[in-house]
Amino acid sequence: MKTIVLIGDPNVGKSVLFSRLTGVDVISSNYPGTTVDYAKGRICWQGETMEIVDAPGTYSLETTNKAEDVALSLLDKADVIVNVIDATSLERCLLLTVELLAKRKPVVVALNMWDEAQHLGITINVHDLENLLQVPVIPTVAITGEGVKELVQRLDEARVSERPALTGEDQAWTEVGHIVRKVQTVAHRHHTFRDRLVDATVKPVTGLLTATVVLAALFWMVRLLGEGLIKYVATPLFNAYLAPITSLSDRLGPGFLRDILVGKLIDGQVDFIQSMGILSTGMFMPLGMVLPYIVAFYLALGFLEDTGYLPRLATITDNLFHKLGMHGHGVLPVLLGLGCKVPGVLSARTLETRKQRFISILLVGITVPCAAQTATIFGILGPRGIGYVAVVFGTQAAIFVLLGLILNRSSREECPELFLDIPPYRRPSLRAVAKKTWMRVRWFLAEALPLLFLGVLTASILDALGVTEKLASVTAPFMKSWFALPGEAVPALFSGFLRKELALGMLVPLKLTSAQLTVAITLFSFFPCIATFAVMWRELGGKDMLKAVLVMLLTALLVGGILRLVLVGWSP
Repeated sequence: MKTIVLIGDPNVGKSVLFSRLTGVDVISSNYPGTTVDYAKGRICWQGETMEIVDAPGTYSLETTNKAEDVALSLLDKADVIVNVIDATSLERCLLLTVELLAKRKPVVVALNMWDEAQHLGITINVHDLENLLQVPVIPTVAITGEGVKELVQRLDEARVSERPALTGEDQAWTEVGHIVRKVQTVAHRHHTFRDRLVDATVKPVTGLLTATVVLAALFWMVRLLGEGLIKYVATPLFNAYLAPITSLSDRLGPGFLRDILVGKLIDGQVDFIQSMGILSTGMFMPLGMVLPYIVAFYLALGFLEDTGYLPRLATITDNLFHKLGMHGHGVLPVLLGLGCKVPGVLSARTLETRKQRFISILLVGITVPCAAQTATIFGILGPRGIGYVAVVFGTQAAIFVLLGLILNRSSREECPELFLDIPPYRRPSLRAVAKKTWMRVRWFLAEALPLLFLGVLTASILDALGVTEKLASVTAPFMKSWFALPGEAVPALFSGFLRKELALGMLVPLKLTSAQLTVAITLFSFFPCIATFAVMWRELGGKDMLKAVLVMLLTALLVGGILRLVLVGWSP
């Protein structure tokens, strides 16, 4: 196994770069015979496993203390040396560089803190610096991950410099001065607003605050635009549609066919939410309640993608997702899952290991509410108080974190580090965003409508044949004793396997209390729709899918029972 040793002056960002390369699976130990700490970890790149060693900081190979002795000893074991340089202090750091080149070992130079150098008006000609040093030089920003992927890609290009060896410290400093004069220019420059914006969105504290604001704004935009489309587009269209559907109901008269096509009349009228006919509820749920939010969500997601913010979001969330057994790319399936869980599950393919994919798919499948589910949660619970909506989403968020922590600790498989290119911020193209949104909406309709029709049809047939009533009577004792829900909620749970918004819509006629409705909606959220189940099965395979189903059942039983105690109380 190849050994890569990171070495550089103190405070050049070497340990941050090491953390960015190796993630959280790091071993810290004392060097034999000393009390000096050093760290080591592993990365996997293109099928090859490499050991990364973070040597203690040293200004020179002319050692003056134990830490520098350890650094020198670690260099002797290195297959490749990565010399980390502070780009804002090039002259100070190059003394160690020229000494390392004299070791006649393969070297790569990481020119770190590249962003700070630019902010300070420091310009370094990287091409000329490579030619003078005769080794690869890669600008990096360890704190954000910029340039780290290129650094890993170019480790194979590490080579022994042919520069003549220098004797004496004065010669070394003379050579350093010569190099700096050739490659570096300094001009006074103040931070621009753009610089401050870039910094704020990628640094840990301000980056998390920025991400919170951005995501809150995204959901506010989705809700505002979605409600606007419902009020000004969907509602007028379905009001106009009510007359012909009512006329059809009158012509058909009571009977099996009307129950299937139009559904049951509520107070003598067609009710688009409760009637449960293919032409009533089957049309209104996807087109009148869900599609407006789907359009709004994919528009917002398109803007985030095209501005260049999503890679920054992945970088900021990397530490959290590592604790959950993934890396920053795990945020992308979550975001896509907020639109529709099917593309969310499919996007987990970008994660490298089986462990990462299993955790990502399971968490998206059972804890991330899709746009259809979100729309109906707001539609059903919103009028009863925003607190109940907060309980549902808060519970899902808590289970996302707790379940991720448990699943991560239950597997010893490694979680590779995130290597991500961060593009500059760009102005999004309205035409490109619109085209992308249309493609995603068209795909959603092609996937969702047939299953929703099937769900409504199945529910109507089962009800007409008396199966629904029988199922409710058999399961009623358990549902009532454990979840404080009537047996009539079981058909809604069954329908949830076909379309989630259909199941939630079926809860409305049951006249549940707000607390019961909150328990039921939270309970149903742990079971994805049949389309997501099918994709999960294909992506995970039979064995892992069985594990996923068991986790879903245990989670639903435990969380549903706890919520019942908290919200409803215990009354056998």
